[in-house]
Amino acid sequence: RETAEGRGGEKKPQLIVSFTKAWKTACRLAGCPGRIPHDLRRTAIRSLVRAGISESVAMKMSGHRTRSVFDRYDITSKGDMDDAARKLDRAAGVTI
Repeated sequence: RETAEGRGGEKKPQLIVSFTKAWKTACRLAGCPGRIPHDLRRTAIRSLVRAGISESVAMKMSGHRTRSVFDRYDITSKGDMDDAARKLDRAAGVTI
């Protein structure tokens, strides 16, 4: 629900008629215009994987039935690769 100004400045609930309009308004007010709802899904999947949740469990939690679709959301960043390299170095006893 969105809110609308009532009498005396109080906020009254207002029914969301258009999800798209409400989404765009929320993103604009949050200072991140241009986001799409699937950005939330991508963020959730990356958070699950980074938290150490296995990819098969993350797939089930996100409702992905195929690996190819899951891989579209499980985007690996340069930071992710750097973290993996540091972990491997520590495991091998390498200090840089």
